[in-house]
Amino acid sequence: MSKVVEAVYEKGILRPLEKLDLPEGARVKLRIEGIYGLLKDWKIDPQKLKDELRKLHG
Repeated sequence: MSKVVEAVYEKGILRPLEKLDLPEGARVKLRIEGIYGLLKDWKIDPQKLKDELRKLHG
C-alpha cells in the first residue's frame, strides 16, 4: 500500500493530519519533503501558494 499523508513535526514527533488505517505497531517508511525548503529561492509567498494548493487539492 502506498499513500501520501501530510504531517506536522511537533516536539520531536510527526503527527499525521488525517487518520491512518494502520494496525498498532505497524512499521512504515517515510520520505520527508518540506514544502518551504522546496520554495526557498522562489520569488513568491510560500504560505499563499500552500493555501492555494490546499484549496485545489483539499
